[in-house]
Amino acid sequence: MHHNIIVREVANLFFPIIILFGLYVQFHGDFGPGGGFQAGVIIAVGIILYALVHGLDKTRRLIPEKAVRIGMSLGVLLYAGVGVVTLLLGAEFLNYNVLVANPLTGQHLGIFLIELGVGITVATVMVMIFYAFAGRGQE
Repeated sequence: MHHNIIVREVANLFFPIIILFGLYVQFHGDFGPGGGFQAGVIIAVGIILYALVHGLDKTRRLIPEKAVRIGMSLGVLLYAGVGVVTLLLGAEFLNYNVLVANPLTGQHLGIFLIELGVGITVATVMVMIFYAFAGRGQE
């Protein structure tokens, strides 16, 4: 792919647009279609496109496996952490009403944090799966 300038430049043009659209889907998921899973897939696809065009080694330098592992853990911890906080505040697991004084605001905040955790987890797990399959036999 390094010799095909058209594919490389088009991918360079689309990469930030794909990431931006993924972030839009992530943060607009409370108000319309979308959310964490869809956003995570879109962001991972942008990173995988970058890897397919620029090579796995360059992508691993840009986003090291250690950062991907931290992202996977952070996403799951954010999801579970919201549930633990609701338990500590005296409600059921993931009962967002107790997160703040106003139950409606608590619902909004809880869903936002849960979807963010899902988005981070899905994106990083997909990238790690790609790293594992694309890097097979390179060691």
